[in-house]
Amino acid sequence: MLDRDGYRPNVGIILVNHHNEVFWGKRVREHSWQFPQGGIKPGESPEAAMYRELEEEVGLLPQHVKILGRTRDWLRYDVPTNWVRREWRGSYRGQKQIWFLLRLTGRDCDVCLRATNHPEFDGWRWSDYWEPIDNVIEFKRDVYERALTELMRFIKGVESRGEYLGRVAGSRHRQPDGS
Repeated sequence: MLDRDGYRPNVGIILVNHHNEVFWGKRVREHSWQFPQGGIKPGESPEAAMYRELEEEVGLLPQHVKILGRTRDWLRYDVPTNWVRREWRGSYRGQKQIWFLLRLTGRDCDVCLRATNHPEFDGWRWSDYWEPIDNVIEFKRDVYERALTELMRFIKGVESRGEYLGRVAGSRHRQPDGS
């Protein structure tokens, strides 16, 4: 299902733990990492799609999470032509996403990457809030930054992107003796 501009309706999920670290999933048999995400089925609300995708990809149920916020509007990204299936070329441009920010109220052991017969991820970890921007595939970076920036207002104590970059750059330039 594409809109008239060639974008597939989709949800993105940013799951944070009590340290405000984000869930970062490793795609099956690939060396790429991303947030959980997935398509919205015809007649399905973004919230219903989010809960379905959360269960399918991460194995979490509604009682394991609390919704902290969502993006006000769709965030779009274009998929490079060479990544688009041949039969979709000319009509498919990319994804338009509503992003949800969730707090894990359950435990790490509630995560189950094998909740379905077609798992999306074969590994996961908690990462610094801003780290995914620099590590996701290039064509998704802008939408990740916009989603994280818009949703950070729902969390107390998250450092700004600039503070994060300064902290990371500072830790790279420290000498082995700590100076």
